[in-house]
Amino acid sequence: MKIKNILTIAILLFFAPLFIWVGCNSKKLSSVSASKSDETAIPVNPDFFIAAGLTEPITKVNYKLSDGTTAECYKIVTSSTPSEHQMGPWCPDNINDGADKGGIWMEGGKAYDVDGAFIKHMASFYKDATWKMYNADGSINVTKTKEACEAAARPDVDPAYKNFCVQCLPSYVEGLKQTFYIPVIPVKSSSNAKNSSPSGPPAGDRPAGPPPGNKGGAIGNAPRGGGGGTVVGIAFNGVNFDPPAPTADILAAYTLAPLDDNGGHINTHVGYHYHAATGKTKKVKQTDGHAAMIGYAMDGYGMFELLDENSKEPVGLDENRGHYDAVRDYHYHVGPAGGNRLIGGFRGRTGAFTASF
Repeated sequence: MKIKNILTIAILLFFAPLFIWVGCNSKKLSSVSASKSDETAIPVNPDFFIAAGLTEPITKVNYKLSDGTTAECYKIVTSSTPSEHQMGPWCPDNINDGADKGGIWMEGGKAYDVDGAFIKHMASFYKDATWKMYNADGSINVTKTKEACEAAARPDVDPAYKNFCVQCLPSYVEGLKQTFYIPVIPVKSSSNAKNSSPSGPPAGDRPAGPPPGNKGGAIGNAPRGGGGGTVVGIAFNGVNFDPPAPTADILAAYTLAPLDDNGGHINTHVGYHYHAATGKTKKVKQTDGHAAMIGYAMDGYGMFELLDENSKEPVGLDENRGHYDAVRDYHYHVGPAGGNRLIGGFRGRTGAFTASF
């Protein structure tokens, strides 16, 4: 009997560490799994928005989301006019003008200054002798009126504006009202992220994107508003973040539609909007050195700059350019300014956007 008891105790003592190890690691694995699946969505904070960019107070309304369900949303009405920076310039007037007279152009993942020299050397830059956007006296062909802007920016570009630098001025969109409906609390989408990607230019900005292989391409489906536009999100100044600019179509018509140094330009249908984040808009600094927050995507998840305080890029981003951390939960990091893509897709169910005069 004593021998049997001794053997039992010995067996228990031998396997006890294994039971303890398995038990502790089971708890550890469970907590890791929970952190990935049991998301605690952080509500949108309306206090982050600059009051000067709003045309009326932010309110809560029930609104239908992209999947057909109804949710409580913030209704945010803006004028598409930034209050913390000036808009433009976009196109230089002369081939001798410096970078301060023009904006930027995105090509091959880089942002180039659109100065006079850039315009002068476009034929060699694109290896196409058809490019010649300037005259014998050095002056550059630039759209000067609203009618010219619209004729040069429409899908079927007016042949008269071949080899023109296209710029639309703030005065062309005075009185424009933009309305965003964004979920108060983000709701994870049940659909595949690729099926809810921000895509395409706003109406009048050119048709959906360049051919495969061009980084300016457009993919997937995005929330569409009454103005026919598509939007990625909203900056804290009330200006919308847009999907990739259709750079291939713009170039195919031998036109150029630069962004200003803030990453934005004007479309007469939806107003001033950003295709890139260049650090010129309001930021909400993070206390832990994380990249600053710059706005919200149309699904209510936060949008953050690319680089943190140590100029390091985030790691572990998914195909939407999002990831988790314990402070911010799921959130996006925008792509580089020259990449012509702010985020890759939507994690959650999106609200809607309209633009009207």
